[in-house]
Amino acid sequence: MNLPFEYDRVAVGEFGGTTPTTANFDEARVVVLPVPLDRTTSYVAGTRNGPHEILVASSHMELWDEETGTDVHSIGIFTLPEMEFPFASIDEVMNEIHRVAKEVVSRGKFPLVLGGEHSITAPIVAAVAERHPGVSVLQIDAHADLRDSFMGTPHNHACAMRRVLDYAKTTQVGIRSLSPEEAEAIPSLPTTIFYDHNMRRDPDWMDRVVDSLGEKVYITIDCDGLDPAIMPAVGTPEPGGLSWPETTTLLRKVIEQRNVVGCDVVELAPLPGLVAPNFLCAKLIYKILSYRFGAEVKR
Repeated sequence: MNLPFEYDRVAVGEFGGTTPTTANFDEARVVVLPVPLDRTTSYVAGTRNGPHEILVASSHMELWDEETGTDVHSIGIFTLPEMEFPFASIDEVMNEIHRVAKEVVSRGKFPLVLGGEHSITAPIVAAVAERHPGVSVLQIDAHADLRDSFMGTPHNHACAMRRVLDYAKTTQVGIRSLSPEEAEAIPSLPTTIFYDHNMRRDPDWMDRVVDSLGEKVYITIDCDGLDPAIMPAVGTPEPGGLSWPETTTLLRKVIEQRNVVGCDVVELAPLPGLVAPNFLCAKLIYKILSYRFGAEVKR
């Protein structure tokens, strides 16, 4: 595979399978970057297998989206090889993720990143913010991820959004787990939080989420933000969370009213013999692409 830039990598399949509309890198509007990092997970490991299983599941997914009436695969979706991390330190890993993400974004591509643990989001947002100054971040997650440091590193997955705040303001949705340290810090941080326990008391809560975001938005979805009844394959599950209709309705509202410039889906920890969570992730990603590019396909 000839790429316009280099990194340590291993070949994987295409998102959505190989079809006549599969593009090369130069032609593609969307570039899928699998980042199978699993260095700082603290409860159940396995997120390193998430990107691969999402890609496998996507090859069994129908490409017609009945909600938007489109097949956005025709816009060109190019899947890069999985990144590899033969580095000694987590700082080197973060620098390499930033470098590769910057290569993708600087070429005008829509970055769609598959994790891996949530710590990968900050260097990606850093690259996106360089291309799109003033970008804000929508996070769907069970956890605030606002610790300044955890288990000896500021790059732990429990610090993911604290590091993102170095580059962009955030809106956090579905939050239902945080530490006393995070609760104390939140009032001084540039973030708006919609807590799972009370956000639905306002029937217009989704509109308030949209209103809290800037014109340009990067979306990061931690799989544990969803209800574990439909998404059990996560390392740190929490009761509660968003249903499938809530998730897709919120995403459609955001994408229709804001300019979404990239996204990631992280923290899938595949369970042997249970493929439904893997397929949910693939379907969710395709929904995001259908909302984002469906109108262009219809022109």
